[in-house]
Amino acid sequence: MAMDDVSFIDEDRFDVDPGRDLVAATWLEHDPRGERTAAVFRATYDQLYDGQHTGRFRWSQLYKTEKTHFGTLLEINFRREFSDLIDDGAHLDYLIEGEEVDCKYSQSMGGWMLPPECFDKLLLVATSSDESGTWSLGTVRAIEANRRPSSNRDGKTGLNQHGRTQIRWIWLAAPLPPNILLTIDNETLTTILSRKTGQQRVTELFRQVTGQRIGRNTIATLAQQADYMARVRDNGGGARTVLREEGYLIPGGDYESHRSVALHLGVEPPEPGELVSIRVVPAQATDPWSVTLDGQIWRQARPGEEVKIAAPKLPTTKRG
Repeated sequence: MAMDDVSFIDEDRFDVDPGRDLVAATWLEHDPRGERTAAVFRATYDQLYDGQHTGRFRWSQLYKTEKTHFGTLLEINFRREFSDLIDDGAHLDYLIEGEEVDCKYSQSMGGWMLPPECFDKLLLVATSSDESGTWSLGTVRAIEANRRPSSNRDGKTGLNQHGRTQIRWIWLAAPLPPNILLTIDNETLTTILSRKTGQQRVTELFRQVTGQRIGRNTIATLAQQADYMARVRDNGGGARTVLREEGYLIPGGDYESHRSVALHLGVEPPEPGELVSIRVVPAQATDPWSVTLDGQIWRQARPGEEVKIAAPKLPTTKRG
């Protein structure tokens, strides 16, 4: 479902469970657009990849033990982000609206393993895929009617078919903040990764990938150094300096003035912690998507259009 769609639909299929519904509704109240929840999923992936030190950026590059650790990290990161909603549970992971809640993650939809201690208790079930760029989060109670009758040697079982229909989806197949290195074509990715230094890889990223939001973790993954944002800064050798001569602007989401530049050029503005690369040329006042910088009107360059003049410097007004 889209980020602005409330997923409380098809009410007739649900068994009565006021606690389940209250926890789902309260979570939605604390994060009505899903942005906070989405950011936790993104941060958990990036935490496991540790691209700044390893250069990794995809799920298949992780060890099996790291993959199994995702659920634990997600549970911890939810607690940190939603401290205004979540208290520590006495017996399970969380206490939300007076309900003990166990946080369960599975890489596959419906694959949550349920130990005996969570039987009859409320579950916060989550799944996600960085490859498809989606995540889902819902609530369901692990009562007998919702569980499979069989179990493994540890007494763990899973939701049965009926139980899966009883999940109150807070968000279903909602979009993750982008992992740009997973979305670009192989030829472009190879070109970027083939550059020998971190600075060259970061610069090539902004040269090759325009009009798309790029997160800081991508910069860290390519730079692989402590002060990775120095590879972007207008500091004489950073990407902003080098690519300005080729007609590129690189607005950042931490600057409201930068977001305004992107918006006026017809590009989705970067969020805080993100950047976007835009190739520009001088424009006419009649151009519909344009912005005035340094006394000159600019617009996006068209594919294949020759750039004959350096791009202007960006304003530096921070977000309000």
